[in-house]
Amino acid sequence: MKKAKYSVFFLVLAFGLFFLFGYDSLPANTSFKNLVDSDFQEDIIIVFNSGGWGNTSIEEAKDLTPIIEGIKEDLDDRGYKSIVVPYERTKKYFLAEIRGAKEMFSYFQKQSDNLASELEKFLENNPGKKIVMVGLSNGASFVDETMKKINNFQDSILAIEIGSPFWQKKMDSENILRLDNDNQDALSKGDIKTLLPTLLRGPSKWFFSKFSGANLEFSTAFSFPEHMYSWESPGVSYSIRSFFDSKINNSKF
Repeated sequence: MKKAKYSVFFLVLAFGLFFLFGYDSLPANTSFKNLVDSDFQEDIIIVFNSGGWGNTSIEEAKDLTPIIEGIKEDLDDRGYKSIVVPYERTKKYFLAEIRGAKEMFSYFQKQSDNLASELEKFLENNPGKKIVMVGLSNGASFVDETMKKINNFQDSILAIEIGSPFWQKKMDSENILRLDNDNQDALSKGDIKTLLPTLLRGPSKWFFSKFSGANLEFSTAFSFPEHMYSWESPGVSYSIRSFFDSKINNSKF
């Protein structure tokens, strides 16, 4: 019996190590690469980065998509044609999300390198084009890490980081707008007393939803106080429009 227990333990350990380190289940983002490598008429690419594991589609991301639509409409009013390009950070199945945790805990080291390189390549091949990266929660952290690795074309890339977690080592840049619901977002300001109950319940709530059929999104299981954002909120739409006023209307972008 004891020998069998050890065998099961080592089997589980080997299985976990395989998926964490031996199997690359991160998305290739082929659709993103095909688009940025192609010729198109739009002036600005809006890079869509959802929260959680980064695998929520534009159609399903009810928290971020309305803000993206507001940004697109505002750019259109300013005379800029834009196109929204999703950037998938994790494949949408359980083991891939476990594998994606390695990237998350390493501050998206590999993926941010890849995206920064792709964006610079795109701007080199498409003079005059501009990029606006938008990220929510973990997506905001990913956007910040990508901005840190942009070595060229800094003036051609803007970032809007919404509800970035408090542990993120944030980059200081005039080209980054950060939104935190006027410092009321418990996750952004690091209000541990408020966050702790959700942090304790969230993992089990998300994990068991996979088996119960509820299949909660990661961001839904970890629904923190004041971590919801909408375009209609003055702190969102007004801040983004003011940001664009200073960067786009004054020809700094």
